[in-house]
Amino acid sequence: MIANQYLLMKKLLTPEEMPAFKDVGFRVHSEFEEDGILLYIFSIIGTTNKRVVEICAGDGTQCMAANLIINHGWEGLLFDGDKGSVDRGVNFYASHQSTFLQPPIFIHAWLTRDNINTLISESGFIGEIDLLSLDIDGNDYHIMEVINVIKPRVIVCETHNVIPSDLALTIPYNESFYYRDGNQHEEFRSVSLLAMKNLLAGKGYRLIGGHKYGFNAFFMLNDIGAEYFPEVSVEEVHNNSFTRFRRATAWKEVKDLGWLRV
Repeated sequence: MIANQYLLMKKLLTPEEMPAFKDVGFRVHSEFEEDGILLYIFSIIGTTNKRVVEICAGDGTQCMAANLIINHGWEGLLFDGDKGSVDRGVNFYASHQSTFLQPPIFIHAWLTRDNINTLISESGFIGEIDLLSLDIDGNDYHIMEVINVIKPRVIVCETHNVIPSDLALTIPYNESFYYRDGNQHEEFRSVSLLAMKNLLAGKGYRLIGGHKYGFNAFFMLNDIGAEYFPEVSVEEVHNNSFTRFRRATAWKEVKDLGWLRV
């Protein structure tokens, strides 16, 4: 198994000789190469309870948690605001050979600052978990800010890389916000990486890397794995051709809209 190879490398190599994020990514169920990155991270730092919470998981077949649940025996709590997606996900996991005996909890809900902690805790997820994934394309900053019933060791979240690296911006909180409802420019959404980095630094996390396109970012608790996963800068995560292209073409369309500095 790849995980065993990483463990052997950890024994034989110095932290500086270990693979970089760009070398370990691959896709099984994630949208891009995050499955490989997550497998690498948890091969090195280990797991505690193999519990994952994913906020906005779609139908659960293409998300951060799916590979961990299906192929590595993790326990999952998945949320999505679209009932059709949740119904498809429930059917998928109920019929999958690897998960039908213990499928993840899949909840249809429109998540707000007021209900997120209750929904998580009432589903039996409290305290330390191994992974939190958040990809709302809207109130990401505001939801992340109030989550306090779980303490994930690793967080992966989508940020909006059209926003320049030196700006800490988010959309203002609006619990009914949906970026494709026609009420605003579709690029006016989410949160900048710097804003999320600053928020999570206050919760005890450091930025450890991103995927190759620069908008999905990985964070780790400060007291875990620093030797193998040192802090990186926002600029390092954004140092890729896709981010440069998106910023050059899209930021000018929304830079003067009602962003909130945080």
